[in-house]
Amino acid sequence: MTKFAANLSMLFTEAPFLDRFELAAKSGFTAVEFLFPYAWPAEVIREKLRSNNLTLVLHNLPAGNWEAGERGIACLPDRVDEFRAGVHQAVQYAHVLGVQQLNCLAGKVPQGVEAAALKQTLIDNLRYAAKVLKAAGLKLLIEPINTFDIPGFYLNRTAQALEILDEVGVDNAYVQYDLYHAQRMEGELASTVQKHLGRIAHIQLADNPGRNEPGSGEMNYTFLFKHLERIGYQGWIGCEYKPAGKTEDGLGWREKLAA
Repeated sequence: MTKFAANLSMLFTEAPFLDRFELAAKSGFTAVEFLFPYAWPAEVIREKLRSNNLTLVLHNLPAGNWEAGERGIACLPDRVDEFRAGVHQAVQYAHVLGVQQLNCLAGKVPQGVEAAALKQTLIDNLRYAAKVLKAAGLKLLIEPINTFDIPGFYLNRTAQALEILDEVGVDNAYVQYDLYHAQRMEGELASTVQKHLGRIAHIQLADNPGRNEPGSGEMNYTFLFKHLERIGYQGWIGCEYKPAGKTEDGLGWREKLAA
């Protein structure tokens, strides 16, 4: 059975963040994910999860100054200390919130830094993060993101992510495979997921163009959901899309496409 998690950074944004947990539960979700928990005490978020019978399936490591346009710092040679401090902060939150996996955003390519330095910084940081997370019983994820939505993002293709994980060389690091980002960068969604299923720990979705609800664009989600069940994907699918209108009004796709 396909399992959907509401991304509270994208869905129910008509309401304040802490009110979105109840809205997700009332809309039939049993799990949630979001970008970052760090603006709130972990105990406050834990209570929102508990009182609404929700499981938290994913959040990100700290990713720099999001409001200023930063989208991760893991590849930046001058931010290593900040990145590693963020790893420990994320693990502290994970212990309280019960999440089992944390996603690492690589960041944008800065001007004036050689490609080799960026790659080695990312590899070294991922090794560090994976070691800390493994001691805590957690998985580390990395996510390719399309360069149309985030120009200059360092990690943007599945093969690149797998190559980096091969060099990192740990057994608790996986790919977070976002169907929307992959569609924009490379296509071949069904065959890619099937080929690399053992290395994919989490999947996210949105349709293209527009990054709206499944069924609003070119992507055949009826086929993709059945395909994921057929090949034995056991994880959650994070609903990280931009509702075309009010979130609740667009949730009919779950019954229509994933029945």
